[in-house]
Parts: sequence; C-alpha cells; structure tokens
Amino acid sequence: MAKQGKRYLATSNLVDKSKSYEPAEAVGLVKRTASAKFDETVELHLRTASDPTHADQLVRGVALLPSGLGKQVRVLVFAQGDAARAAREAGADHVGDDDFIKRIEEGWLEFDVALATADLMAKIGRLGRILGRRGLMPNPKAGTVVQPQDMTRAVGDARKGRVEFRMDRTALIHAPIGKASFEEKALLENLATLVETIVRARPAGIKGDFVRSAYLTTTMGPSVRLDLPSTLALRVE
Repeated sequence: MAKQGKRYLATSNLVDKSKSYEPAEAVGLVKRTASAKFDETVELHLRTASDPTHADQLVRGVALLPSGLGKQVRVLVFAQGDAARAAREAGADHVGDDDFIKRIEEGWLEFDVALATADLMAKIGRLGRILGRRGLMPNPKAGTVVQPQDMTRAVGDARKGRVEFRMDRTALIHAPIGKASFEEKALLENLATLVETIVRARPAGIKGDFVRSAYLTTTMGPSVRLDLPSTLALRVE
C-alpha cells in the first residue's frame, strides 16, 4: 500500500471520519484541506442504488452549474450553414465538419466539449471509438446533439458551467462542482444544482433510497462524508 505524504496526513487530521457533515460545513472543510500548490478541483462522489447491468437503471445527464467550473472550456461544434454561423457568433472555439473529423482521426483532441447538429451525426459516428471512451462524443441524452435554433444557447451553456454526469460500472457518480478557490457560497450553489439534477434523473425502476452515500473531496485531499438527508434536501434558491 502506498505511503501517504505529510501534506495529505496533515489535512486528513482535519476530517472526522466517523462524522457526516452538513453540506455548508463540508464545503468549508474541503476548502481547508486543499493544500496543493495548484487550484484543486472540488468533486462530488455519490454511491447509488442503481444496478449498472440493467439499461433502464443507468443514470446520465447534464447539470448547468450557476457559478461555473473555474476553467476555460474549449468548445468544438460540428455544424454547417446557419448553425455554424450561430456557433461562431456564440463564441465556439472550433466550428466545422469534415475538416475536424479528419483532424480528430489524425489525433487532434484540443477541446473539452463537442456539440453537433443531428444532420451530421451519421458522419461523426465513425469517431465513436475515439471520442466515446473520452466522454466527448455528441449524444442526444447528454444534450450535445443540438437543434440549429438552439445553437446559441447550447454553446453558451457549454462555455459556462456545463457538467455531464454518468454512472460508472460500480454504480458511482463522480462530478466536479468547482475549484477550491471558489467562495463557499458558490460551491454550495453548484453542489445544490448538481444534487438536485441527479435526484431528478432517478430511474423509475429503483425502489427505496436512490442515493446511498455522498462525499466531497478535492483533487489531492481527503474525502468528507456528507450528511445524506440534508444533502438530498438541497435546493437552488
């Protein structure tokens, strides 16, 4: 087992592992445990009651965080004609079709979010083996396949605080809620938005409790267990 560093051990002592923290207290605590020399990301980790082997219990969706993620998001849009013009005017970093398909096949991946109009999905399909495993493939369920009339809004959302969440093979959901440098109020608002969105995505086939445990952590810091009832009761004001 790897030996933990002095910095990690020091911040771990700030966390009572036997305690479940109210959301506001947990947010303040993870900010205190962020001791790395870079601005650490604050992450939410949820264990769900879903069965990943059942397609109707898979959880996936998009949350728009009111305080953003604290980083510049590079947006690629596969579009033509009016939709392409709208994407450029909305501030997309890259807009095109065949040219970017070729560049991606040659190894170019200098973007964080990919949007596409439905008419180009047949062309883009061959990129699935490249973009799919990186979570970059446009997908209707994730809201990244866009109607031309919605392009301006979609690009704007992508450049702000758009977070795509999906359950992994162990029924866990991991998603960022901002940076450790954010004010506590901003992190709490982002947390509330993400939790509320995930709870709304609860599969109909799940009986009983949907979320079984919840933790906050930073990139290099210890995890902080959240009090589940107060966390699930969070609402965006």
